[in-house]
Amino acid sequence: MNTISLVDIANATAASDQLTMPQPPRTVEDTGLPLLFLSELLCKILYLRGRVSLADLSIHVKLPVSVLDSVLLFMRTEHLCAVMSRDDNSASTIYQLSDTGRNRTVEYFRRNHYAGPAPVSLEAYTAQVQRQSMRHVCYTRERLASGFAGFVIQDTVMDQLGAAMNSGRAIIMYGPAGSGKTYIAENLTHLLSDYIAIPHALMVDNEVIQIFDPHVHQVMPQIPASVTNLDRKNQSDSRWVACKRPIAFSGGELTLDTLELEFDDAMRFYQAPPHVKANNGLFVIDDLGRQRVSPQELMNRWIVPLGRGHDYLSLHTGYKFQIPFDVIVIFLSNEAPSNLADEAFLRRLGYKIEITALTEEQYRRVFRGVCGELAIGFSETVFQYLLHEYHHKENRPLLACYPRDLLGQIRDLALYEGKAPELNTQVLDWAWHNYFTTGQNKQRDALL
Repeated sequence: MNTISLVDIANATAASDQLTMPQPPRTVEDTGLPLLFLSELLCKILYLRGRVSLADLSIHVKLPVSVLDSVLLFMRTEHLCAVMSRDDNSASTIYQLSDTGRNRTVEYFRRNHYAGPAPVSLEAYTAQVQRQSMRHVCYTRERLASGFAGFVIQDTVMDQLGAAMNSGRAIIMYGPAGSGKTYIAENLTHLLSDYIAIPHALMVDNEVIQIFDPHVHQVMPQIPASVTNLDRKNQSDSRWVACKRPIAFSGGELTLDTLELEFDDAMRFYQAPPHVKANNGLFVIDDLGRQRVSPQELMNRWIVPLGRGHDYLSLHTGYKFQIPFDVIVIFLSNEAPSNLADEAFLRRLGYKIEITALTEEQYRRVFRGVCGELAIGFSETVFQYLLHEYHHKENRPLLACYPRDLLGQIRDLALYEGKAPELNTQVLDWAWHNYFTTGQNKQRDALL
């Protein structure tokens, strides 16, 4: 059984005070969906599940009983379903498809196989994205300091990052591989502490587009009704899920096709592209310049969304529609911005943040911190040996990735040898030459 900590309850309860979920529909018209679409959806659910109570249908499709009553009345009039049992509580009424309904549903499945929660309309989605825009969030110095607590980051970078987040514009962080760009981007999740409403799915021109993705969207913890009033019946539209502001990542696998709707030929409905799933949050493009498409082509794809706050997507039918683009796009690259795009595009990037090597003191803090995480005793003598014998003599910059990578190898060797890890010059020599493959065999006999 999942337990809820006091911290979870406090955070979720505080978030509920700020979160405005859409109101539940009272009629079919309120759903923004055609009656025929809802009828087909219920037919598919009944086809897959057999006999289903009205209450269970309501839970499955995320619509109130009052709305489903109207849809089921229409279905009964069309001889698509029948009432199998009924009592004084209408929610307990059991429904089942008729033979006519089963034959008709086979045709519905040819159109698409979607049988999940009822989608929301494009109009409702657009309005909700605007209500919970990233531009309504203020990132103060205190909020940044709290989000990056225990994190070694240059003050200048912190200031740039805070201002950039408030701008709502695209950001590029660049610097040598291993300087900590990805780690900084991943840590931005700690800044996205408030909750927003994400729909399970979206309907456009009678086609279904899945939006909610458990790999991207972190659902608000379920809080007991005794703690909060979030669980009051029919308080909000259940087609929407209360989630933390999302952060989606794409790397070298990103192509232009990835940024379009993904149509499943077998299931006959769509998955939203990553930047749509990231609406009202962040979309991080890692390793810019290593995709199978050129940086220029990739950045040209973003000119309209970044400049106008909306994107255009197309269905396989050829129908093209406008969708909100309320995303802070963060590009991460080992290349300088001038090597990736022309001036016309670079002007659309609000902030260019360079992530450089650490100072010796910052490097020491990172090294000491990793020692603590891996239960390796820190030695100032060995640390000075690392600086002078390797970094200074080989002219290697003090990059943020090195301490974890080197100390990780020392920990791995200790596990192999069945003893506690110990930091000394011998194991450091061994780890350094494993890591950099210098070809110099300085492993000591004591390690063999």
